[in-house]
Amino acid sequence: MRKLFQAACVMATILLPAGAALAADTEADRISAELHRHIAELAADEYEGRAPGTPGEDKTVAYLSEQFKALGLKPGNNGSWFQEVPITSVATAHDAQLSLKGRDYKATLSYGDQMMVFTSRQVEEVALEESPLVFAGYGINAPERGWNDYAGVDVRGKTVVVLINDPGFATGDPELFNGNSMTYYGRWTYKYEEAARQGAAGVLIVHETAPAAYGWDVVRNSWSTGRIGLTASNRNADQVAVEGWIPLQQAQALFAAAGMDYAEMKAEAAKPGFRARPLADITASVRLQNTVTSQLSRNVAALLPGSETPDEVIIYTAHWDHLGMRPGEGEDSIYNGASDNASGTAALFSLARMFQEQAQPPRRSLLFLAVTAEESGLLGSEWYGENPIFPLQKTVANFNMDNIAAGQIGLTRDIALVGFGNSELENYLLDAAKEQGRTVVQEPFPEKGFYYRSDHFSLARVGVPALYLTRATDSIEHGKAWGEARINDYISQHYHKPSDEYSPDWDLAGAVQEVQLLYSMGKRLADNRDFPRWNDGVEFKAAREATMAAPGPAGTK
Repeated sequence: MRKLFQAACVMATILLPAGAALAADTEADRISAELHRHIAELAADEYEGRAPGTPGEDKTVAYLSEQFKALGLKPGNNGSWFQEVPITSVATAHDAQLSLKGRDYKATLSYGDQMMVFTSRQVEEVALEESPLVFAGYGINAPERGWNDYAGVDVRGKTVVVLINDPGFATGDPELFNGNSMTYYGRWTYKYEEAARQGAAGVLIVHETAPAAYGWDVVRNSWSTGRIGLTASNRNADQVAVEGWIPLQQAQALFAAAGMDYAEMKAEAAKPGFRARPLADITASVRLQNTVTSQLSRNVAALLPGSETPDEVIIYTAHWDHLGMRPGEGEDSIYNGASDNASGTAALFSLARMFQEQAQPPRRSLLFLAVTAEESGLLGSEWYGENPIFPLQKTVANFNMDNIAAGQIGLTRDIALVGFGNSELENYLLDAAKEQGRTVVQEPFPEKGFYYRSDHFSLARVGVPALYLTRATDSIEHGKAWGEARINDYISQHYHKPSDEYSPDWDLAGAVQEVQLLYSMGKRLADNRDFPRWNDGVEFKAAREATMAAPGPAGTK
């Protein structure tokens, strides 16, 4: 199936008739103006970086609901524009120190530069007291792949040291996991989850830029203001006590102190049959003093009811939040998040307006969902997946938009798909790409695990077919190498940094192409009776089949 789709993508290049191109240009100009206007507003300093639970959130959600109302949409959550999301922030004091101690070894790692530690437990204090360190390879337990890094070792009460990404990336072997394409087993979220299932007290992930897909500054910036999670009645007591990262340099010194060579252990961990082992007699100690605050954040939901089957819904998602303010971190302390993700949020308005202006309203309902706390671990979309406004059996598909302005590459010959080969939604993408004279290609960085890093994943994991497009790079004006350089520059210089700021000079033609593509797919799907399915072998297929077979509203095949 995947090879057939790839071949079809290469063939998908045709030209629009002259009249259609003129109409598209007129609409493209309108979309571009809309994107510029809304990005400029949402990325303004007055929004304080749009962090959940701050005055910036209040200003953001008020603006979003006002704009949806002005477009003539209806409140999407039973008469309300908002879906409340209970969140709890656990902010760890920055004077925490990680003490590593063995018979002939002692090191104290400082917060920020030499380690990052935090906790998902919603408590004021948590600690490790001389917790034995165990190297658990990639920290993966995948029975269906015959892989278990925890086989034969008891890590209860201990702290595991694990590698980021998965063995497929490390070896480049296409037969190992998904080869160069990261699986969910490679994500940091999974590694903490699995360690908790194994009874570990702590987890330290070794950071390396290539397999993590971002530098140490992203780790430091993303976790230094506190860990935000969905409020848990048990205060997340089932999570490990301490989660954290250590840079490569500290990991190399730690392994050397344990009489091991880090590079050799890393290579061994990527081979089938690897067995975890203690890091000699070295233990870890750290005490975290936390400020715990709970509050309600908000998803913003706007509805365009369907004219014939209003109980069936297609969801367009984009996260409205970013990293907020970080006082004391240089002259510019506001993380405006212009591309990430004021751009995707702005696109919701253009899509809503386009559907609203159709001569014939869509047959199915359309839900435009701006979700909160994506930067904190996809929390707003996770809450929606667990508490859907529309039953999952009646949720046809999800189209997600995140960071669509990255790099400002302009018009491209290609469109990049994250999670290439996953579902029948790709048939809709192929047809829409033909209309634009573009080719569909696999995402340029499959090893970075983008499919697990944005809000579509929250819907996919509960079975809803979800499609996520990412940064196309084959610039019509400058070529592919130039486009790739632009993306790499954005990732290294602006991603999750204060410099992700709006400029009126941005070339948003590529973002406009994406909006038009998503509109074309949604329009066709909204006016038919299809319920797209996951392809065989995709991890989300079983959840979809179980949902559709469950008592309650039934989907139409």
